[in-house]
Amino acid sequence: MINKTLLLTYLYLLIYILLSSGVILFNKWVLSPKYFNFPFPITLTMIHMGFSGAVAFLLVRVFKVVSPVKMTFEIYATCVIPISAFFASSLWFGNTAYLHISVAFIQMLKALMPVATFMMAVMCGTDKPRCDVFLNMLLVSVGVVISSYGEIHFNVVGTAYQVTGIFAEALRLVLTQVLLQKKGLTLNPVTSLYYIAPCSFMFLFVPWYLLEKPGMQVSQNQFNFWIFFSNALCALALNFSIFLVIGRTGAVTIRVAGVLKDWILIALSTVIFPESTITGLNIIGYAIGKSPLI
Repeated sequence: MINKTLLLTYLYLLIYILLSSGVILFNKWVLSPKYFNFPFPITLTMIHMGFSGAVAFLLVRVFKVVSPVKMTFEIYATCVIPISAFFASSLWFGNTAYLHISVAFIQMLKALMPVATFMMAVMCGTDKPRCDVFLNMLLVSVGVVISSYGEIHFNVVGTAYQVTGIFAEALRLVLTQVLLQKKGLTLNPVTSLYYIAPCSFMFLFVPWYLLEKPGMQVSQNQFNFWIFFSNALCALALNFSIFLVIGRTGAVTIRVAGVLKDWILIALSTVIFPESTITGLNIIGYAIGKSPLI
């Protein structure tokens, strides 16, 4: 007889892999000039944040599914605001990269995440430099360099956006550990979105007003409500699925599932977006970059 708990865990992992891959491919399709042609990544990110914040508000304040945590002005100013700023930055830069480089290459660059996280942790004092970790991070970096060298449609701007987004996300993760744990604050999926999503929305408003609003006023793009609603709904579901998976599995399981998801996503992206071309060097470099993480 199949263990029901184990079966449910695998189901959550499958949902996470499908949603994560789906959101990435959906965002690429929406933003790409060759497909839906909505070249406004900050706007798309603001839609996600606004929708997530609104749903979280309804769940906390209206339907009272969960209770808000005790939030003082000091905690909000010193914890929520900086975390929200880097969360907004990581989403902004990451989504902007879709305008310039392929989904497959973006996933290869994301192999740098452990390197960026380790560097930020050392800088913030939550981790110490260790020789074994340094060698693993060096191997990851070499793999990413090989993948970049093998990229046929290499774009400096897109690569810079993605790498900047990776370091912003790494700093957000480290700050979350340092600031929230230091204050003894525990946030569940709903309360995380309740506090962080609206703040992230406000951080995105200024660059949107300066960079994208003028272009949207003269753009011929038609706003399709159902496209953006379904896109925001998928992003919200992904946020919830991440917390569900973390709650039911260990770090090793999540790491292996993430590697499996990345390989599946790279393969799917070449099918859905035929202009994405993968070379032998891409694959070799990505395999080298991922090998220390398995």
